[in-house]
Amino acid sequence: MVILSVSDIVRPALYSKTTPQRFADVDLVIGCGDLPYYYLEFIADALNAPVMYVHGNHDALKEYRDDGTRSAPMGAVNVHRRVMMHEGIIFAGLEGSMRYRDGKYMYTDRQMWLMVFLMVPKLIWNRLLHGRFIDILVTHSPPAGIHDRADLPHQGFSAIHWLIQTFRPRIHVHGHIRLMHGDAIEAMLGKTRIINTYGYQRIEFEREQQGKKADE
Repeated sequence: MVILSVSDIVRPALYSKTTPQRFADVDLVIGCGDLPYYYLEFIADALNAPVMYVHGNHDALKEYRDDGTRSAPMGAVNVHRRVMMHEGIIFAGLEGSMRYRDGKYMYTDRQMWLMVFLMVPKLIWNRLLHGRFIDILVTHSPPAGIHDRADLPHQGFSAIHWLIQTFRPRIHVHGHIRLMHGDAIEAMLGKTRIINTYGYQRIEFEREQQGKKADE
């Protein structure tokens, strides 16, 4: 499976009439937040691919369009606070950034811990049922200490760090952190690939074989 993960900025390479040809092999689009809803809808239509997404802290509450008002990209699946299966892949998602002012899609570290703990029963059930907790974790913010910054708006969440260490997703995709010259796009936390998808990243993902157990 080929995944196109996008976040934070509109890339002309994706918002183009050539998108269907340049990204014809993409099977799934993941939105990690802070993008116009029309952009995600355009990519989904151009590639005829499903979209899974979470909101970023700069996402609009309403996007006004000629054909109506949007509070989310049409046809996309919001995975915030959800643990769900899609085409044999187990997804979980968490929206938003660290709270640094009043506004939607921003949370304190305590609030994020609560949301993570509420997901735990479903993750444990996945382990019992499918032999693994989670395959792909989708968030807007990074885990604390990986790809994050020192300033409060761009600090990562300790709850996300714990979630990755404990439940070992194969891939964690996030946005929120601008990639500067020399910044690493990927990092490892245990066996989890952590990918900063600021702009976009094309990710090769091999589905688990049915009945295959996760590594201990």
